[in-house]
Amino acid sequence: MWTYDKKLQYPVKIKNPNPKLANVIISQLGGPDGEMGASMRYLHQRYSCPYDKVTGILTDVGTEELAHLEMVAAIIHQLTKNLTLEQIDGTPFAAYFVDHTTGAYPVAASGVPFDMKYVGVKGDILTDLNEDLAAEQKARTTYDNILRLSDDPDVNDVIKFLREREIVHYQRFAERVQSRWNGCGAADKNRII
Repeated sequence: MWTYDKKLQYPVKIKNPNPKLANVIISQLGGPDGEMGASMRYLHQRYSCPYDKVTGILTDVGTEELAHLEMVAAIIHQLTKNLTLEQIDGTPFAAYFVDHTTGAYPVAASGVPFDMKYVGVKGDILTDLNEDLAAEQKARTTYDNILRLSDDPDVNDVIKFLREREIVHYQRFAERVQSRWNGCGAADKNRII
């Protein structure tokens, strides 16, 4: 278990409501390359991992992804709190509002709800780590796309932080793939990582 500090990993202080932007950012909550999928991927891959160092990285990154999930939900909440019906009507967020009001529901920007089919867990550590490398790049690309669509400096500040963490996660996974024989004894040479 871990100790939970009741504050966000990075502050989220959005001043201006924006349902259109919330509808885009929602993909990082429950979209195919979002934080929900990332946390579930890493926290489930760790069970079949035969190496303590890699298990530790999967656990660390998986729990950090939960913190990112919390931050994305905070962004969405702050972008949609106290909206008037006039602000919602005619935006892509209106369809979401019909089903979820302004609750933080894990869904892609396209409207497709989160599904565990997004989560790659193979049980082979080399396959799983390569899945993780690709997942971190896809999440980074999604954050890049959000930055292309957003002109809100408060939102962009948090998105840039989250994007940077995707790069750090990619680097941590890449280090384990690149150093696969380090720390293995002679009996472990048949193992992949």
